[in-house]
Amino acid sequence: MPFSEVAIVKGERGYEPVFKALDLIDYKTALQGKDKVLIKVNFITTKTWDTGATTDPIVVEAILRKLAQLTVKPYVVESDATMTNADEAFQATGMKEMCERNGVECLNLRHVEDKVTLQIANGETLDSITVPRIVTESAIISAAKLKTHMQTGVTLGMKNLFGLLPDKMKYKYHLKGISKVVVDITSVIRPALTVIDGFVAMEGRGPSNGTPVQMNLIIAGKDVVATDATGCRVMGFDPHKIKHIMKANEKGIGNIDNINIIGEKLESVTRQFKAAKIL
Repeated sequence: MPFSEVAIVKGERGYEPVFKALDLIDYKTALQGKDKVLIKVNFITTKTWDTGATTDPIVVEAILRKLAQLTVKPYVVESDATMTNADEAFQATGMKEMCERNGVECLNLRHVEDKVTLQIANGETLDSITVPRIVTESAIISAAKLKTHMQTGVTLGMKNLFGLLPDKMKYKYHLKGISKVVVDITSVIRPALTVIDGFVAMEGRGPSNGTPVQMNLIIAGKDVVATDATGCRVMGFDPHKIKHIMKANEKGIGNIDNINIIGEKLESVTRQFKAAKIL
């Protein structure tokens, strides 16, 4: 595969680092031909952004401001999880207030009735997934969080796509092997852009009970595998040891190694995170 570009931008929490990262990767070309854009946030919990657990509303607002330059209709989306109500999380995290201020709908995918089934060829563990039709008709931006995860090692752009499944009782997918499920989802739903919120990251007992780490970083790319691999390296982890990232690379979904990093130098922003104990 040809080299994938990934932007790393360092800066204090605000719009500018997000604007710069999106411009560096030429975000407009990734969204060509789509009239709807779904910004998928990470709401594993109702905790606020400063805990390192959930996507920062200011990152999403910066993305929305960039999308305003295009002729697209944006939505900010999440679905209920076994332990978390997405509507409550939209409210508690400040995301709903931000969306209302910008005239953008917060969409809980669990309540979208029009669904479509996607067949998965040569899946790791799934033959198909059922998702809201709007997911298949839109460009997806995975607005992920830079954090560890006790089941997958890290949770970045690919793992964030798991929340596009509208089922509330997602534990059944964990029983199938969550890393395999993440690869299968990514094989049929490729995000146009991945934007990893690293203003405040999380180490240790992620994805929700770890320790916040102020990194002041935004990592962005069009190739979700390359973007996630870069996020791993920023946290001091070898992406070849993260099952879902390695398998996605093997299946040709994206690059784990052939990456051209633009913006900050990787070695200047790397910090060794405390790993999550893999369950």
